[in-house]
Amino acid sequence: MSAPTTDVIGEYTQLWQDSPHAPRWVLWDTAGDVLVFDRDVNCPLYIDDEAIRGEVLRRMRAAGVPESAEYPGRPCS
Repeated sequence: MSAPTTDVIGEYTQLWQDSPHAPRWVLWDTAGDVLVFDRDVNCPLYIDDEAIRGEVLRRMRAAGVPESAEYPGRPCS
């Protein structure tokens, strides 16, 4: 398996950049799978390429993005 290219990873940069507001993007551990969760739209962000997904998660963790097993969104109505 080849490493993801920098230009593809660059499309996800906003997921781990600092923000002066409450974090929009968080990592949600759903008992075996870690999802990138968008708190603004209240749903997970799907990344279909495993290599890219792994690199995105690594960079988000390195940047200190919050991670929890608790549901990170607001109640669905």
